[in-house]
Amino acid sequence: MSTLHVHRFGPSTGPVVLALHGLTGHGRRWAALAEGLLPDVRVVAPDLRGHGRSSALPPWDFETVVADLVAVITAETEDPVLVVAHSFGGACALHLAHRHPGLVRGLVLLDPAVALDPEWLREIATATLGSPDYTDIEEARMDKLATGWGAAAPELLRAELDDHLVPTAHGRVGWRVDTAALIAYWGQLARGAVLPDPALPTVLVRAAKVDPPFVTPDLRDALTAHLGANLIVHEWDCDHMVSQVLPEDTAALIRAAL
Repeated sequence: MSTLHVHRFGPSTGPVVLALHGLTGHGRRWAALAEGLLPDVRVVAPDLRGHGRSSALPPWDFETVVADLVAVITAETEDPVLVVAHSFGGACALHLAHRHPGLVRGLVLLDPAVALDPEWLREIATATLGSPDYTDIEEARMDKLATGWGAAAPELLRAELDDHLVPTAHGRVGWRVDTAALIAYWGQLARGAVLPDPALPTVLVRAAKVDPPFVTPDLRDALTAHLGANLIVHEWDCDHMVSQVLPEDTAALIRAAL
């Protein structure tokens, strides 16, 4: 039985799209895309371990996340799934496809965070430890606007604050995320890239406004050399929250992949 809390959208039958969020996120982050632009598509979106309403118990590594996702997939369908994944979710998707190729029919990787600079990751993890929450909702909102949500529709940011922000100590607020798990996952992103089966259809989206980039030249080169014609690469003029700022384009990629 899966230890993950799972959000489901669309019909209860048909091909499954497994949607994976990034760090500090949650499965319901895919709701607007699924309900508004893909209402006929069966979307299964778990809260990854340590996030949302899922288990926060360790170990916090790619191997455990993959085991969690295998349990979700096999509970939902007997067929391979299309995996649509953002940021840290993209790294998880690559590990899933690498370890369990029979469960994945294709990948749509939205600005995946893979094999990043360890010094940069240490800075991010240290900053998270020093400031894990916010004074109030307005501070949380301003932080989101400054970290990739600036071009997203205001109602999407309101939903994020409503769905995912919870009270913390001393009257403060923070995301519904386990801080220990989050720190461990930043460390996981320093691990080297793993590659899927060379025949797996894969779409890679790089958010061109992200600097330094999450999609590194090394990752793009490795995927290109490994997948050849089975890789389609898009450079989109957007910030990191790809599906929030360009939902119509994202929905079109998913339909094409299906």
